[in-house]
Amino acid sequence: MQALESETTEALVAEIHALKQERGAAILAHNYQRPEIQDLADVVADSLQMARRATVLDAPVLVICGVHFMAESAAIANPDKQVLIPDLDAGCSLAATIQAKDVRAWRATHPGGVVVAYVNTAAQVKAESDYCCTSGNAVSVIRALPPGVPVLFLPDFFLGSYLKRVTGREMDIWMGECHVHAGMTHETLEERRNQYPDAEFLVHPECGCVTSAMYYAEAEGDVAAGRMQIVSTEQMMRRARSSRKRRFIVATETGVLHRLRRENPDKEFVAAAESAECRYMKLITLKKLRDSLLYLQHEVTVPPPIASRARRAIDRMLAIG
Repeated sequence: MQALESETTEALVAEIHALKQERGAAILAHNYQRPEIQDLADVVADSLQMARRATVLDAPVLVICGVHFMAESAAIANPDKQVLIPDLDAGCSLAATIQAKDVRAWRATHPGGVVVAYVNTAAQVKAESDYCCTSGNAVSVIRALPPGVPVLFLPDFFLGSYLKRVTGREMDIWMGECHVHAGMTHETLEERRNQYPDAEFLVHPECGCVTSAMYYAEAEGDVAAGRMQIVSTEQMMRRARSSRKRRFIVATETGVLHRLRRENPDKEFVAAAESAECRYMKLITLKKLRDSLLYLQHEVTVPPPIASRARRAIDRMLAIG
């Protein structure tokens, strides 16, 4: 049975490679995807790098192995390309916490205000926003805002709170959260600190434990001082390569461990929480990727009026870096 499964996997991989060449397609995978999907992708990255690479790839078909808002962003930025997602049910619990009408309601009471939307939002929400950002460039985006105007950051409460503290910018923060990152608490961090006193911590700013991580990073004399890094998934990659530490505790979705281990085979990476798995990211399988290329399904499009308004916010994000 195991041999048969292996042969089936090998056959799927071979078929995907052939179909990709036939379609002139490029596969972009988020860091949280299944290992076998990452291994097949032309690009494996966080949301920001996926958005950037999608615009420069010479491919008429883009297959987005991620969640729906990522495919929407690719479609907005590449109106002349066909954008596919292997599973239409690959949504996002964080993106679902806010609607376009919520943004309009805030604007009605804050004339002249600025709305910054985390990229984990639907196209309709981006269209109501002034700027997009990812965890990798959120600090830069907030610092680039004009002074003295009201600001709404949405939809992640933990990332917003982190940004408020780091930048000193007063702003309203939407009370949304990712079901995976919210489950990483102070207790999660404390348990791993006790288990691995020699490890460096790589903590995503969406995590529920980010406030505790900031405390440990700033506390004078604390054993964790200097070994708490609050970073996006792409920044995790760079930090793991440059750090002298041999062991790392990784506080984000567990899919990122595959790339970290592949790129740093001489170092050890431990999940802060083994249960931190996004059920939406894991919906995409080899079979669904094969079918997406074979039948050119499922195409993701954004109505032009919404796309043109959302593109403004995305372009501003990409311009800031």
